[in-house]
Amino acid sequence: MDNSPSQDDPGQPPVPAPVPLTKPELKPQSEPVAAPRPSTAPVADAEMRVSDADRERIAELLRDAYAEGRLDAEEHAERIGAAYAAKTFGDLVPLTRDLPAHRSVSFDKPPLGAQEPASAPTRPLPPARHEAPSVVAIFGGAARKGRWRVGSHLTAFTAFGGVDIDLTDAVFESPEVEISVTAIFGGVEIRVPENVSLLGSGVGIFGGFDVREQTAADPYAPVVRVKGVALFGGCNAKPRRGKKLKEWVRKQLGTE
Repeated sequence: MDNSPSQDDPGQPPVPAPVPLTKPELKPQSEPVAAPRPSTAPVADAEMRVSDADRERIAELLRDAYAEGRLDAEEHAERIGAAYAAKTFGDLVPLTRDLPAHRSVSFDKPPLGAQEPASAPTRPLPPARHEAPSVVAIFGGAARKGRWRVGSHLTAFTAFGGVDIDLTDAVFESPEVEISVTAIFGGVEIRVPENVSLLGSGVGIFGGFDVREQTAADPYAPVVRVKGVALFGGCNAKPRRGKKLKEWVRKQLGTE
């Protein structure tokens, strides 16, 4: 006798049909890979490139510190070289960070077309100082700068030290100024206005005597002649860009 349940037995639940096992079809990635875009991030302030004016401003601070005795001759020479070789503001800032006269280098540039602020009223200049016709530095530093009267002859002597002569704000009392230099194991730096003539005839013995000669466009402009000798030392004379002789009167110099 067959006791197996009948397929038509209503007491048994129906067996579900088997579901075919199929794997989903993988679709190939058709989206193209985006090309890398150039970086648009702003350049950091310390990485901004510096101009010649920025280098000259830091060099001027270093000269002041050297004249005040805050830097010795070796430190001054090392930092001056680094200032003129600087490429970014990050290279310039450490050179004056430990000096009281440090002025932070400004990274902000005025927008194009912006009007510059109105300049303050011009104040009368103080009277020019009368100074000795010689500057001497032995195992130290000496400086002559600012508004001072310069005659026809000036002597600079240094031994194991440095002399800084700045004629950019000086009052010329002669149409020709002769500067005699003697540098022994030391250095002499001379700066003149950019609108005067500068001539040189010096000798460097185990040292350097560098005069950046120039001829002024005005034939009546004052003439600065630098001569002398540098023994195991150096002399550097050059015009300072952006500084012009302000109180040069032809009548005062006897050319009219």
